[in-house]
Amino acid sequence: MQKQSDAFLFGNETEIEDLGGGLKRQMLGYNEELMAVKVFFDVGAQGYTHSHRHSQVTYVVEGEFHFTVGEETKIMKPGDSCLIPPFVDHGAICPTGGILIDTFSPPREDFLEE
Repeated sequence: MQKQSDAFLFGNETEIEDLGGGLKRQMLGYNEELMAVKVFFDVGAQGYTHSHRHSQVTYVVEGEFHFTVGEETKIMKPGDSCLIPPFVDHGAICPTGGILIDTFSPPREDFLEE
């Protein structure tokens, strides 16, 4: 695993990984302490419910998301954000299509494995 990304990543040159199920991911940058990722959702796509050891902050860039953190679900729109503590179940459904920015600390090693 590479320990950090290049200092500059350009959107039109950085790979967008197709995750299937109407989801795509683009790395925005990372080092040993922090990671930022752009996630694209097609209309109706779902980020399955899961948990991980990382702290996460998610910011809604565009679209509407029905976001669940723990036992609580909220409708989130552009400009909204949420904090997901480690090991808390979370997931989202995007009825409109949209884009999220996810940040993780520490970085998600599974996103960097090849």
